[in-house]
Amino acid sequence: MEIRPASWKILLAFAIIYFVWGSTYLSIRVGVREVPPFLLAGLRFVLAGLALYGWMRIKGIAHPSRREWAGICLQGTLIFLIDYGCVFWAEQRVPSGIAAVVLATIAIFITLLEVAILRTQSLTVRLSLALLAGLCGVAVLMNRSFSFGEAPIDRAGALALLVAAVCWSVATILTRRLTLPASKPMSAAAQMLAGGIQLLVLAALTGEFKGFRIQAVSWTAWFALLYLIVAGSIVAFTAYIWLLHYESPTKVGTYAYVNPVVAVLVGYFVGGETIGLRTVFGSVLVLVSVITISTMPKMVAKTAVELAEARAE
Repeated sequence: MEIRPASWKILLAFAIIYFVWGSTYLSIRVGVREVPPFLLAGLRFVLAGLALYGWMRIKGIAHPSRREWAGICLQGTLIFLIDYGCVFWAEQRVPSGIAAVVLATIAIFITLLEVAILRTQSLTVRLSLALLAGLCGVAVLMNRSFSFGEAPIDRAGALALLVAAVCWSVATILTRRLTLPASKPMSAAAQMLAGGIQLLVLAALTGEFKGFRIQAVSWTAWFALLYLIVAGSIVAFTAYIWLLHYESPTKVGTYAYVNPVVAVLVGYFVGGETIGLRTVFGSVLVLVSVITISTMPKMVAKTAVELAEARAE
């Protein structure tokens, strides 16, 4: 019989996935001020992917098969090239807290896909109200006419975040249908590596290497990248996988609505970002929607674990 770890270890693991994943949004914003977005994202995921892949091989986990690599590359494209590419690019224009709140709509878009396309979810009154609240929250955050005194959000950045959320939702749905490695850490490592390579190729194609001078990058930006690699992509994901052995997916999945709150607060207290009535009102609507959806038994069973595994943040 497996012995349950001490309660302080459980609490520490929750603190890691709550606060580390929540703070990565500000780290991205700090990094993209000095390093081109696709290059920064590519470096993060190639280095994190190599480290985690190497650790899995040391532990005796087999290389993915040729068929598994096909699914890995597709997920690498959807999650890391498109999704994270959009997020890193958008955070040049949009505050990190707002970015985190918009990405919380992933649960909303997954539900819409299941209702409208897959027909695996019934549209109940409760679910309809939750979806409406979430969509209204996004509208409040992005509408320039009702800014409540806050500076308007950059439209291109907001659109990129919505593309990221939709793409992430599609990738999460596909996770159930693709042939991927049985080892979740190996699957995450391979996806990070495949997506990171694609991001570096995109950085080269868009001219991000031209004129980029490593010596001109401050230690602050390098620390942000190191934090994203070590804390965000390795430590937090490891804590998440460990937690799943001892806690229910429902409880572990609470990171989905804690992270945006942490991101907004970290952005305000550390990053100097503003929190106005629009941010508060829009965020509350989105989070009420996400919490409602996430606590519906069918949605928790199908998406809570897969979403975090796909994210591998």
